[in-house]
Amino acid sequence: MKFPIFASFIVFCIWLSYELHKSRRRQESTEESFWEKESRANNTRRKSLDDLNYITIPFDSLPMDVMKDDPVVSECHDILHTISEGPIVNLTGISNTDLKLKYGAPNIDLLTLYDQRYTTLARTLQRLATALYDHTYVKEAKTVLEFAIETKTDVSASYKLLAEIYQETGEKGKIRNLIPVAEGLNSALSAHIVSFLNSMAE
Repeated sequence: MKFPIFASFIVFCIWLSYELHKSRRRQESTEESFWEKESRANNTRRKSLDDLNYITIPFDSLPMDVMKDDPVVSECHDILHTISEGPIVNLTGISNTDLKLKYGAPNIDLLTLYDQRYTTLARTLQRLATALYDHTYVKEAKTVLEFAIETKTDVSASYKLLAEIYQETGEKGKIRNLIPVAEGLNSALSAHIVSFLNSMAE
């Protein structure tokens, strides 16, 4: 009985060694491809940024006069005005390597700044909407959130609150309209948001 067990152990060891070797080779190949791509990216010349999807904050249509003396709302307004002074671009989910390949390595600092402004925008809109909603300004909160969704935010709380507002205001059918937006997000949170919206839309 000992020989079959020993033979099985030997076979297992050979298989394990093969799998580990294959895994190392795959990892080495992946790393080699990454560094080759990164090298090409770092040598890519500056390109035009004209085709970027620049975001403009629609101050005229946002509820900027509601609760403007509230400390939280006032701070949100200040942040929105500050970031609006420069370009805002949603680059969520796009690696620096891919950005350098498409727009040139010399533009990476600018692109990072544009994306940082967008991250600040998405978070600030969520904070502003929550403050308005908590003070029963439901319609105004909805306006803010709908703009956030237009920018393709991946802040899951924004989708959740807007879906809840649609339920409260008898517009449950609009939740379905949010699902394609969530499905198209270039974000790891996309599946989570879609799952939540599907449950809300039932």
